[in-house]
Amino acid sequence: MLSTRLFIKANAAPKAFTAVRTLSTSSQLLMAKKSTSSESIHITLPESSFKMYNADAPSLEIETNKEELLQLYKNMNLIRRVEMAADGLYKAKKIRGFCHLSNGGEAVASGIEAALTPEDHIITAYRCHGFVLERGASPKAILAELMGRKDGVSKGKGGSMHMYAKNFYGGNGIVGAQVPLGAGVAFAQKYLDKPNVTLALYGDGAANQGQVFEAYNMAKLWDLPVVFVCENNKYGMGTSAERSSASTEYYKRGDYIPGILVNGMDIFAVKRAVEWAKKRAVDGEGPLVMELATYRYGGHSMSDPGTTYRTREEVQKVRATADPITLLKKTIIDHKVATEAELKDMDKKTKKEVDEAQKEAEASPEPNLAEFWTDIYVPGSEPKSVRGCIASDVHHYN
Repeated sequence: MLSTRLFIKANAAPKAFTAVRTLSTSSQLLMAKKSTSSESIHITLPESSFKMYNADAPSLEIETNKEELLQLYKNMNLIRRVEMAADGLYKAKKIRGFCHLSNGGEAVASGIEAALTPEDHIITAYRCHGFVLERGASPKAILAELMGRKDGVSKGKGGSMHMYAKNFYGGNGIVGAQVPLGAGVAFAQKYLDKPNVTLALYGDGAANQGQVFEAYNMAKLWDLPVVFVCENNKYGMGTSAERSSASTEYYKRGDYIPGILVNGMDIFAVKRAVEWAKKRAVDGEGPLVMELATYRYGGHSMSDPGTTYRTREEVQKVRATADPITLLKKTIIDHKVATEAELKDMDKKTKKEVDEAQKEAEASPEPNLAEFWTDIYVPGSEPKSVRGCIASDVHHYN
């Protein structure tokens, strides 16, 4: 099989670089065949799915089934539909402030969650909506939160960057600050002797933060069960990775920590890599640096058109050759799990679900002002009073 290496020349970049260092063509990605069992489907990932640093590569052989394929397809479509709804609501000025969308990177959240259990822990920064959906929040709760409504996942008080679910610690607004927090969560897991892993995600823009390397050091000193995941979507805020990083091989940044580069546009490559990473963490092998080579179709945030430092043709080329939903769709059709018409029907149902969720979210009221004094302290530990932004604004607890 022939592989397609997609080269992109950004307007702002001094030289060409690969959008996803080795993106498989649809045919290569689907080097798969059905097993003798009608329920089991065997997939062989391309050798280009992984690139290793001081570690042996995960197996390229994957067993899946009809139910999982369709569920993964539904999950990724749901994430994209919610992000599309958020895009429209922001442009209609119903969402204010910051809003970072993950269109193009759906295989990251869906692939990670498919490899974990609810007892495993995740912490990330921007573009967290997909993770919250995967952790069980409803589209209504996500959209309501974005609009600052009462029925939001954080009661309308968090917005785009501060959403939470069980064993999911956000959405964090300070660039890179979630990484040492993730190391801390992993420390607690090791201290309590829990057989789980923590994934601390950050972007290529945050990869140069000093606190990231401090977290590496502590994690290796104590051999914490943490995977440092660099979600490399090729651009920070307004510039390419090559212009901001002396080395764009983020999976090698751990130095004394092993690393793996993963094709983040292939949901099964992501799933297999995370399964492998979790096993080595639970087995006591210590931390790992994982780079997921992915892409974002939109700008860094809604205020960024995303076209001043790259061309529209570049984005269109990635959409046409490496879209994660399209690649999974072809897998499903090639294995006769569902027809194109059946998948279109699934798409329509997902769109209807999100449209209804959007209407319900818009109908949700804003939170009561008294709500802004809650969730500050653990219930029962509150002081007698707490001041607001100005000294004269004081709230007294009963």
